[in-house]
Amino acid sequence: MSRPSLPPYPPYFSFCSDAACCGQGLKFVWPEIVRKPAWEAATIIKKDNPSVTVVVLKPGFVGLHDFCCNCVYVYTDENGKVFLIPRIG
Repeated sequence: MSRPSLPPYPPYFSFCSDAACCGQGLKFVWPEIVRKPAWEAATIIKKDNPSVTVVVLKPGFVGLHDFCCNCVYVYTDENGKVFLIPRIG
């Protein structure tokens, strides 16, 4: 059974209100990549869930506050390592 594909980022309207719903049976949260380099984290996320766009944010930057099923923000520290658990939304 094929799953519906999501439109590419930027945000789109969805009836989901949580990351698990957006995951559509694919991975939607990545606690295991905290403290990994951002480039490695982005590669893992895209491999686990090709429907999402990964946006790496440098220290001091914040993502949109809209809930978005096709976006994962990766927050990095001053060393370029992930410091918050990335999740869809």
